[in-house]
Amino acid sequence: MSSDAATPPLSALFRQTPFVRFWLARLAGIMGNQMLMVAVAWHMYDITHSAWDLGLVGLFQFVPALLMTLPAGHLADRVHRGRIFACCMALQALVAALMLASTTQGFATRELILGLAVVLGVARAFQMPAQQALIPLLVPASLLTRAFAISSTGMEIAIIGGPALGGLLYALAPRYVYITCVALLLGASALTMVVRYRHKPPQAAATWQSLFAGIGFVWRRKVILGATSLDLFAVLLGGATALLPIYAKDILHTGPAGLGLLRSAPAVGALAMSLVLTRWPLRRKVGPRLLMAVGVFGLAMLVFGLSTSFWLSMLALVVTGAADCVSVVTRNTLVQLETPDEMRGRVSAVNSIFIGASNQLGEFESGATAALWGPVGSVVMGGVGTMLVAGLWFRLFPALAKRDHMEKA
Repeated sequence: MSSDAATPPLSALFRQTPFVRFWLARLAGIMGNQMLMVAVAWHMYDITHSAWDLGLVGLFQFVPALLMTLPAGHLADRVHRGRIFACCMALQALVAALMLASTTQGFATRELILGLAVVLGVARAFQMPAQQALIPLLVPASLLTRAFAISSTGMEIAIIGGPALGGLLYALAPRYVYITCVALLLGASALTMVVRYRHKPPQAAATWQSLFAGIGFVWRRKVILGATSLDLFAVLLGGATALLPIYAKDILHTGPAGLGLLRSAPAVGALAMSLVLTRWPLRRKVGPRLLMAVGVFGLAMLVFGLSTSFWLSMLALVVTGAADCVSVVTRNTLVQLETPDEMRGRVSAVNSIFIGASNQLGEFESGATAALWGPVGSVVMGGVGTMLVAGLWFRLFPALAKRDHMEKA
């Protein structure tokens, strides 16, 4: 990796106008999505009072995302990635509008929420590979690590503000949340439409072999495989997002506003860490630091699972966010630097499958295990499992464990 003296100053990143526009679009879109998720989760728990149904919301998002992600990645390598992202934002705005209508007209049901979760899964299937593969086209390679770090900063600002504002607005009236979501998501769609970059569609025709090429590419690059699978198993086991309504209501004895704060807490830690990484990007021992960050994530989740104090729980979630930020920035930078542009959509699609499994399928895992062992048992076992995964990956992926620089030596 280049030295600090050879690295362009941070101000150079903000002179990349297409990147700045896309950063603002992602900020609005993620904030709208996070507000929508906290409202839908509380709405479902209000209707059913069931941990199983909270888990199903995650499962109903994951299954269509799993089925559609590879075609979505292939599309991202052939079609303007900004247009794909804009359409996904518009589709999520439609979901928010339907939830608004169902709330004001009184026909919100368990089945409707699960059906809309499927639509959200499809939207995210196309959104994720497009947005990940777009960033390297908007900045020079020398600014890529900082671009991902500041993208993470914007994401965490949205994840902090979104759930907190969503919980507050839901406490006033659910319709206020959905109205705000519609405005933010449509704004993100419109802003992305003015992002410009040089799009070079591939000359070769689409084939079944080209559709699945991303899987083979990731399998052959053990550093990419190790980094993405680490995130899959760590967050699959250690995530507790689906159980936060139960913790808020039954264990920590708070309401929708408290739920919003709990959902925002990881983003507070991630925001702080992303600002650190923007100013001082990781340059040495990136592999060991990635694995250690995942171990810290598991330990913090163990503390959260055992806590009955609202503020200790908040602190534990802040630590999980800081650790996860190291993982996200490191993984995304490694994947993009190791992948040629003509493959980035398909490789990002494979990465999206891992992310979707760790998030949406992780929500189902949390709900299912909580139904068997209770919410505390589910989170504690997940935290222990995450620490074990981090230790195991040191042995299974030595190329990742020994990786020193972001770029190949």
